[in-house]
Amino acid sequence: MTGPYAAVVRPLVMGVLNVTPDSFFDGGRYFAAPSALGRARQIIEEGADIVDVGGESTRPGAIPVEEGEELRRVLPVVEALAGEASVAAGEVRISVDTTKAGVARACLAAGASMVNDVSASPELAAVAAEAGAAYVAMHAKGSPRTMQDDPRYDDVVSEVLGFLAERAEAAEAFGVREVWVDPGIGFGKTAHHNLALLEATDRVAALGWPVLVGTSRKSFLGRLAAGGPDEPLLGPEERFEGSLASAVWAMAAGASAVRVHDVAATVQAARLLGAVAAAPSRQHGEARP
Repeated sequence: MTGPYAAVVRPLVMGVLNVTPDSFFDGGRYFAAPSALGRARQIIEEGADIVDVGGESTRPGAIPVEEGEELRRVLPVVEALAGEASVAAGEVRISVDTTKAGVARACLAAGASMVNDVSASPELAAVAAEAGAAYVAMHAKGSPRTMQDDPRYDDVVSEVLGFLAERAEAAEAFGVREVWVDPGIGFGKTAHHNLALLEATDRVAALGWPVLVGTSRKSFLGRLAAGGPDEPLLGPEERFEGSLASAVWAMAAGASAVRVHDVAATVQAARLLGAVAAAPSRQHGEARP
């Protein structure tokens, strides 16, 4: 980028790459390695800062995948991506979305530099520390198979904040130098819980670690966009507008990155937010009209 916006700092965009047959939105589209690599390159071309490669679906009701199968799915993609010019130059980073230490270790050795852990496991934090990689600790209540079976909290925001602080501090104690936190929207939460956490993005950011938020194409957006409890739930393919709106909200409220399927549109929105944040009236303390 050149011109007056060349130095604008914006929230980062993490593009989702599901190398799975059963993910809720794009499961099966990129299951074969050539298709996955093609989509990864498209994600990079659309401006993503991070490509998040996952080989095990974490949608509600998903069945766990054996480590060997997960590695078979993701490792060839990570290895191929590591050779891309933008990755080699450090302009784009590879993240591995896994809860298995063996998968994380192999992918980090192959060129990934971030572990996106929906289980916030101390074991995976230790693996990230050993490799000098970034680590994302996410809050989830229960396993993907059971997490949406009537999740309950006394105070969802306080409980999630406390959990994230504890796991982030533990990761730092293991030696992780770059720790991220993710409130885990959609992971063991009702629509009410998700909205409460989205509204509290600034409180999550106030913990002091960079925040990753993922709302993309999730079912609570389909319920809200439908217009009422008696209206049919909008399917994943109809949730683009809600996905973009919620990503913009999160970025404006302090999220350092958003995890999305719709990369190009989200990158454009992030650039606008970065430009607004760098506007002269804000830099010089001028009064707003």
